[in-house]
Amino acid sequence: MSNDNKGNKDSKDISNLVVDREKTIVRTSIIGIIANVFLAAFKAAVGIISNSIAVTLDAVNNLSDALSSVITIIGAKLGAKKPDKKHPLGYGRIEYLSSMIVAAIVLYAGITSLVESVKKIIHPEAADYGMVSLIIIAVAIIVKLLLGAYVKKQGEKVNSGALVASGKDASFDAILSASVLASAIVFLIWGISLEAYVGVIISIVIIKAGIEMMIETLNDIIGQRGEAEMAKKVRALVTEEPEVRGAYDLTLFNYGPDKYYGSLHMELPDTTTVDEVDVLTRKIQLKVFRETGVILTGIGVYSYNTSNAEAAEIRNAVQKTILSNEWALQMHGFYADTVNKTLRFDVVLSFDIESEEALGIMQKQVQDLYPEYEITIFPDVDVTD
Repeated sequence: MSNDNKGNKDSKDISNLVVDREKTIVRTSIIGIIANVFLAAFKAAVGIISNSIAVTLDAVNNLSDALSSVITIIGAKLGAKKPDKKHPLGYGRIEYLSSMIVAAIVLYAGITSLVESVKKIIHPEAADYGMVSLIIIAVAIIVKLLLGAYVKKQGEKVNSGALVASGKDASFDAILSASVLASAIVFLIWGISLEAYVGVIISIVIIKAGIEMMIETLNDIIGQRGEAEMAKKVRALVTEEPEVRGAYDLTLFNYGPDKYYGSLHMELPDTTTVDEVDVLTRKIQLKVFRETGVILTGIGVYSYNTSNAEAAEIRNAVQKTILSNEWALQMHGFYADTVNKTLRFDVVLSFDIESEEALGIMQKQVQDLYPEYEITIFPDVDVTD
């Protein structure tokens, strides 16, 4: 099979994965909508008949879950749109916006529930449970546990933050419904009404979940540290090539779940020709895309000395000096021109020091070792593990 045919096949495989992912999210969300609407209807009926604020709030929570699933579907549909001239990197980040809306809905539901619960504490009304009410609540607990496990599993399968959050929320709902059932049993046995207080607890848990979802989604929008496993896999694929001594400066740009663009530097012998570099970079780009789905938009090159013992000694001495600083995490891309008396290399810095300060310290350290050399140090950001 030619490289062109392989590339076309890989593109089709990636497109199929995107379509399958969208279908999974939509199917799972529809199941969640149906289940939550039915649960909300039954709980609302029980809450009204029994005059139970806790059951009524639980019903409202189910409705908010159903609305969240609708927004998740819309986000998945819009996020799966193909790139165009206006948005050449695709629409994947729309999913993060939909997750933010879901978090806002959950937060609003929690605050509203808290207000109503406090009102019931100030102006209490006795609840009146029947056996049918207890059975419906018990069934709701089982349904929510099964639904939560299913939705979370599907979310992890397709890397959908919205689905995973919905699955966790459903599991929390089951616990909350269990607390409502427990308060009902306490009322029937001892005549003690814990309704409003259980409503407060439910509200606080909902608010906490909404805030956590919002923070997590906000981190995705701002941009988080590259996934360690993904970075490790990309570096391993690059360094599999016998010519490559190391892969550095890997940066992963996230444009939605499972949508990555990236760039890196690879270290090659100083005898490598431009033609050889061209062939190698194209091979690596195709291999990384095929194995990880990451599109490497840029591959830079560091050269290293291959036949100069003096350069090797200089490298060892410089590396020992540079890495004696606790904020210097790694040195790479080292090249020593012993004829023209120049040294150049990169240093990965931690976030514990300003780059200008670090450069000043390192420049002096190396200049003291080799005063006759012109030294160029490039600071790198610690963006991936």
